[in-house]
Amino acid sequence: MQFRQQALAKLQSPEELDLPVRFARPQGWLALSVTVVVMAAASVWAVTGTVASTVSAPAVLTHGEGSYILQSPVAGQVTEVVAQEGERLPANAPVLKVRTAQGGTTVVRTVAAGRVTALAATIGAIISTGANVAAVEKVTHADDPLYATVYVPAESAATIPANAAVDLTVQSVPTQQYGVLRGHVKAVGRSVQTPQQIASFLGDSQLGEQFTKKGRPVAVLVRLDHSAATKSGLKWSSADGPPFALTSMTLATSSIRLADQRPVDWLLP
Repeated sequence: MQFRQQALAKLQSPEELDLPVRFARPQGWLALSVTVVVMAAASVWAVTGTVASTVSAPAVLTHGEGSYILQSPVAGQVTEVVAQEGERLPANAPVLKVRTAQGGTTVVRTVAAGRVTALAATIGAIISTGANVAAVEKVTHADDPLYATVYVPAESAATIPANAAVDLTVQSVPTQQYGVLRGHVKAVGRSVQTPQQIASFLGDSQLGEQFTKKGRPVAVLVRLDHSAATKSGLKWSSADGPPFALTSMTLATSSIRLADQRPVDWLLP
């Protein structure tokens, strides 16, 4: 009852009606202004801005035509290994000799010109028909350029734009000291790769299994950027890059920049 009487008395007293009313302090106006500006900027960015995203995938440095696995056409015992690892051979060049059970000798020869990257057969070894005896990279000339073959998850391959920028972290190069290798997408495969296809192209069955552990990927061919200012002849994020040249079959991890995307999808009625 007492509070009601006080309220009625307040309404009936006209002496305070002409006092000004303070809506907000200066600090409050400042905070409100900042909030309005931030919201306006965020709205503009949501409409006109873009978000850059990347996809990471394993990669291996290769020459453009890849490799092949050389198999023995006969069963028998290896009597001589003619070729050496790292040697570049023409097509139909002898790699090793096999003595068959009938006493004859068969020479296992290269299918196409290239560089021997691995020899699986040794003198005295007993091999069967179709056994893998060597891996040969298809290199015709010593100055054939290196590429990077990246095995991208199939669900991400369709979003890779033409000539997309690629950064490659090379396993044999200290990243903190020399940075990453630069490149751009040259071609994106149209179908997923099986372990057998990857092994056939790289000449390494273990890599075929390794690159398909999380599903069948799509092969993306990356053109490495060149630079006359570096020892390797390639462009790096650092000024000089490593003081040595890179070789094929070097493993790396790639980061491919995808097409820029809008942060907000506006739905119109």
